[in-house]
Amino acid sequence: MASRVRSTTSGTPSATGTRPTTTGSRPHTGSRSLPRTAGTSTGYSENEIICAISESRGISPTIGLSFVNVSTSEAVLCQFTDTQTYARTCHKIKVFDPSEILYMSTAEDSKLISIVKENLEVERADIAMTSIDRKYWSELSGHEYVQYLAFPDDLESLKLSIAGNYFATCCFSAAMKYIDMSMGMTFATQTLRIKFEPSEGSMMIDLSTMASLELIQNLQDAKSRDCLFGLLNETMTAMGARFLRSNILQPSTDADKIGKRQEALAELASKEDMFFAIRSALKSFVDADRVLAALVIISAKLHFHFMEQSVNNVLMLKTFVDSIKPVWQALAGASTEELQFIRELCDPSTYVEVEDLIKYCINEEVSYSSKPVELRNQRVYAIKAGVNSFLDVARQAYKELNGDVNEYFNELNEQHELTLELKFDPARQYYLRFLVADLDNPTAIPDGFINIYRKNKHIECQTLDLIKMNQKIKDAHNEVITLSDSTIQELIEQVRTKIHPLFKISEAIAMLDMLAGFAQLVTTCIGGEYIRPELATDSLMIKSSRHPIRDKLMSSTHDKFVPNDVYATPQNRFHIITGANMSGKSTYIRSIALMAIMAQIGCFVPAEYASFPLSHEVFARVSTDDNIEANVSTFASEMREIAFILRNISQRSLIIIDELGRGTSTTDGLAIAIAIAEALIDSKSYVWFVTHFRDLPRILADRAGVSNLHLSVDISEDFAKMTMRYKILEGYEEEKFYGLALARVIGLPPAVLETATRVSKALHERTEARKRNPRATAVARRRKLILNVKEQLGQARQNALRETSADGEGEGSEGSISAEALRAWLKRLQIEFTVRMRAIDADAEAAMMDDDGMSDRVSELEEEEVVSGQ
Repeated sequence: MASRVRSTTSGTPSATGTRPTTTGSRPHTGSRSLPRTAGTSTGYSENEIICAISESRGISPTIGLSFVNVSTSEAVLCQFTDTQTYARTCHKIKVFDPSEILYMSTAEDSKLISIVKENLEVERADIAMTSIDRKYWSELSGHEYVQYLAFPDDLESLKLSIAGNYFATCCFSAAMKYIDMSMGMTFATQTLRIKFEPSEGSMMIDLSTMASLELIQNLQDAKSRDCLFGLLNETMTAMGARFLRSNILQPSTDADKIGKRQEALAELASKEDMFFAIRSALKSFVDADRVLAALVIISAKLHFHFMEQSVNNVLMLKTFVDSIKPVWQALAGASTEELQFIRELCDPSTYVEVEDLIKYCINEEVSYSSKPVELRNQRVYAIKAGVNSFLDVARQAYKELNGDVNEYFNELNEQHELTLELKFDPARQYYLRFLVADLDNPTAIPDGFINIYRKNKHIECQTLDLIKMNQKIKDAHNEVITLSDSTIQELIEQVRTKIHPLFKISEAIAMLDMLAGFAQLVTTCIGGEYIRPELATDSLMIKSSRHPIRDKLMSSTHDKFVPNDVYATPQNRFHIITGANMSGKSTYIRSIALMAIMAQIGCFVPAEYASFPLSHEVFARVSTDDNIEANVSTFASEMREIAFILRNISQRSLIIIDELGRGTSTTDGLAIAIAIAEALIDSKSYVWFVTHFRDLPRILADRAGVSNLHLSVDISEDFAKMTMRYKILEGYEEEKFYGLALARVIGLPPAVLETATRVSKALHERTEARKRNPRATAVARRRKLILNVKEQLGQARQNALRETSADGEGEGSEGSISAEALRAWLKRLQIEFTVRMRAIDADAEAAMMDDDGMSDRVSELEEEEVVSGQ
């Protein structure tokens, strides 16, 4: 479909009848530079590209980006978590090289916009920065624009992609409204190529997969730590926890980066002294991201609370700076590149200017405290003596008033036969507390005690004199803060110019904390060994794999998790898994996806050996619940999720699917499952496909790349006992009537079970008799064998070429030994191919000889049905 751009007109039809409406006049814009001309840009930047950018208010910002190319009718939406230096955001903007960047007018002085402007001044000075009113950033309008402008074939998949990506959708709304009203252009319906693109260098995990795999939150209990984040979160700092969460949701696809993390983790796990020194040093850190963010924000309301908070921020900054050196010292013996890099960033010379500024006016003894009374005292004595004589006088008054309170408290203790305690909180200031048991009569409170509160076994109260003292102390404290403010604000202004290294140090501490947390996990886990996986291999192989979360839960109850092997290669990439209910199928496939994610964030995995290809997408379709809020049934919900998967898969995807097609009729469900399986096979992704359809593994058994597996179960001859072995075995399950056996164990009435058993066996026997076709089976088996040989030969050729290039160019680069080994391998392959081909022919001939007898049996079964029907 050709894209068309036309002038804006009113009354244009939209997704629900009219195009997304806009109210008011054109967007209010700030100062902007002249647009670029063809002579000032080359390549991709020759196009007119409008970029809208926004961020969340959190400490670890979530960035929304939307790029709309007016010249080529393209739009790209992005949302990802970035660091305080906004490196990924700047990289994304650099890749697309927009001609104009839009941002909210309320974000004019934000750190994000400042850093983007700073980077643009270095890279390109001709990119316009334009502010528009906040009202144009609307998620609802963004969804309406998607409904109105997206290609029909991409609409449903796109809706799933942007679901939950609030900031990206709002940015798209702002960009489209700016193009509509300020540029005087709009796109005709269904002519804009819209796509959602995850951040570069990271694995794509959609919302459904995050929930299904319980990456951040447990499905049954939102407060439980029984999720991947809860398992891995052994961090000591708030920065480390946020960094871990970001990495779990966006695992890296950079093999070098992951390898450096693995090396650092191995060093931390092997050097006990260094590990404990680092963990000890990390305990003293405040939330550095929150501190630094607060220091770079300029508040328009300079009220007393702002002054008080400014002192708190300076005290936290001092605590943060004082905490860096112990980390630098703890990393003195580091040998891996990642740890050495972190140590370089933490070198005292990188933040010495900030440290000198703090030492110049802040007392060395003061530090940030979480206890209210201690924090108030620390604020009062933050500024060094002698800086301001009026401040020194106010502090002396504050000190004397606190002394008066302590003297008064001692007098009260002598006056009353009670064990009084002097307590403090910011709201009430000083108050008294004593045990109810100290009173002879619980209702007889001593005279003079007012503002009485009963809390469990204690009584809290004040006296009129104490309230008067509190007010005097509060006035003295406020005077000290007011007199300190000019010095504090001057210090903050100076620190802002030197603060950039501290952001990098904060990121380095977050990385170190995450790695130390991994080391804590892998060295203290009692469930079994954690090993370093190989990465960027062609095959996904795990020996004795364990589900990370289940393994930890079972180890706490002294149960032993049954490990299983995983084997997937380019010739063996689609796995159909069958087995009884509760045999462990879902646990098995989930463990594969969880360990792949763990491996790509740099963590070790619970296994004896593991190797993973780098997965760029992970998809999980495991939910069977109706979506009541969206008025979507089980079947419709799973079809939407599968459609999303099929539109976004690639050869580098890892997919797990659990019980597809059970939300509709048996015939339709099987047909859809087969069709989807065929599409997944053709995609060459690594797939684990759990099903209860007995015919599916038999139908696809001879397809190239397909492997049948099942979870073993022992059933007694009378079906009275089932024993789950939780062990994966090759081949599809033999017909053991698992459902009937489980129903018998649970206790269904015997008459019902007897009828169900008789009918099930008759139907199974008839189906097997009718579908037997030895000729077709033989053809499929021969085809699969030939394709396998072709793939093996292709892989051998690639290996030979790699060895040749590694040995160097020129004659004689291939030695006689490798050539002999290659000839021997080819001879074995030839013999194996001949033997297996002859076996297929023999099986086909034997099956055809039994074909007549089987046909007679089918006729007998049909006659029995007629008789029973009469």
